Amino acid sequence: MAPRKKKPQRTRKPRTVANEEYTELEMYCIWLNEYYKSLIKAGFATDIALSFVMDKSSYPSWVSYRAPSEEEVKKYLDEEDED
Repeated sequence: MAPRKKKPQRTRKPRTVANEEYTELEMYCIWLNEYYKSLIKAGFATDIALSFVMDKSSYPSWVSYRAPSEEEVKKYLDEEDED
């Protein structure tokens, strides 16, 4: 009896996002999350780390904080609702 042929293996394409650029609001939120995680990793208690994140004067000097405008937030939320 002849050996069976192996089924051809499909190569899976990695899923990609059409638009990989982040908005300023998304970048700011990612930075806040990373800042919080780094404070926790450094040994700060969760409540102390959260107070550092909420206090803009505790941000490092190299972070240029510019709050997103209401228009940017509304635009972002509208785009999210459309999806």
